Amino acid sequence: MKTVTKSTPKDMCEITCFDKEVVARVQPKMEELDRVELIFKALSDATRLKVTYALTLEKELCVCDVANIIGTTTATASHHLRYLRNMGLAKYRKEGKLVFYSVVDDHVHQLVKIALDHSKESWNK
Repeated sequence: MKTVTKSTPKDMCEITCFDKEVVARVQPKMEELDRVELIFKALSDATRLKVTYALTLEKELCVCDVANIIGTTTATASHHLRYLRNMGLAKYRKEGKLVFYSVVDDHVHQLVKIALDHSKESWNK
């Protein structure tokens, strides 16, 4: 009969202890992440990330352009663009019968660029 022994993974503490001062200093700051969580949630969807990336590559794009770029219907593209707008990542303007979207500010450009740069670095290691 084999004896099964539990072992602690190498990447886990073998005892429980924590620095009360560090926890007291850092823990209250976790509330600051509520809106950040929503941003990352919005960008965690592959289609919305593609839409956002496309919007960072051009000054603005028509809903029809976005639909063709990501290979979906205009209804689907419009849904994702509206979601990004509601999350504060995109804005729009209407010109006649066309609707054009763009990212709200340079922070969105930076988020996508930093993530893209990091993905290239981490995959090349």
